[in-house]
Amino acid sequence: MPSPKKPAIAKWTDDTEIVSITLSLRAIADIELSPNYTTAFHAWFLHQVRDSDPQLSAYLHDGQSEKAFAISPLNGKLELISNTFLAKADSTYTWTISALSKPLCAWLQTWYSNHPEIINLYKGNFAIEQIDINQPPTTYNNLWSVSSNPEPRFTLAFLTPTCFRSKNHHLPLPIPTNIFHSYLRRWNDFAPEAFPQEDFLAWIEQVVYITNYDLNCTKVAVAKQGYVTGFTGTVEFAVDLKASQNSDFERLLSALIKLANYCGTGHKTTFGLGQTRQIGKNEVGSEKSEKEAITTTPIQEHLIKRIAELTDLFLQTKKRQGGDRAQNTATIWATILARRELGESLKAIAIDLDMPYETVRKYAQAARKAIGALESNLRL
Repeated sequence: MPSPKKPAIAKWTDDTEIVSITLSLRAIADIELSPNYTTAFHAWFLHQVRDSDPQLSAYLHDGQSEKAFAISPLNGKLELISNTFLAKADSTYTWTISALSKPLCAWLQTWYSNHPEIINLYKGNFAIEQIDINQPPTTYNNLWSVSSNPEPRFTLAFLTPTCFRSKNHHLPLPIPTNIFHSYLRRWNDFAPEAFPQEDFLAWIEQVVYITNYDLNCTKVAVAKQGYVTGFTGTVEFAVDLKASQNSDFERLLSALIKLANYCGTGHKTTFGLGQTRQIGKNEVGSEKSEKEAITTTPIQEHLIKRIAELTDLFLQTKKRQGGDRAQNTATIWATILARRELGESLKAIAIDLDMPYETVRKYAQAARKAIGALESNLRL
């Protein structure tokens, strides 16, 4: 088998803190992928890190800071067959990985030089045909130094479903403060110099506003949340520079817009949500910008509806409990049971939900018992 082609990496130095690469993949045989297949790619990537740097892998998985990486879903045609997606033999796809910290960029550079030729997933393998630089290697200081006053208008394309956490719920709206809070958290965690969050977001609320948008809403299943609603499409923003009067924040705004191309936007970017790209002025409204949006296949409506149905049923058994605790428990039970009905193993579900296997097993038993009790009551 010929070795995968490698891109020139002259600018990828030991000082690199941010980079994004795209892997061109080919399905070696027909591969059945679960609805939440990005979980498998997420796990594969962390296993690659763990094999050579267990400490870095543990930090990426368990660290309390912002996640230092982001991945995309597969970009390519997946066929929907029954309750699974099918990547047909010899079909080609692209998959993007972004690294947002200096330690991870250093690891990725070493990995790139001696990467495997195959991505081994539970149900099949993809050949790595080629690796290209998606967004150039750079540093946070460089993003700052090349940034100046922001353009009066800029456009962001949200290529995969995007949402934000808001008071234990999810908000599928492109509110400027939420968007730039998302980028600032990464910046403050990984850049040499942090900026005051409250002051910057208050400034964003004052000077950045939406002038146009073309959005769609899509429901996707994500880990413990059961399912969330995310938006995709393009949003045009304007900057009221007359109201600004803060040159540092203007420069930071420009730098964060550039960072968005690497880090993505919002929640669960390490599972493929929130992929983002700045659209150049010459691309806005063009056929080129429309074609470059990543095509994603949302989770089956069957799974989403089943989780909702089961959640309602379990809430009936928890009327005395009430509150957020009852809602959260019902949602987790429903997610576990709905995915078991689709044939996923408890082990795979436990890994995806980041929960102990025994806890997931007990929840599954409790969920089945609750369903049995409800069915018995209906027969009486």
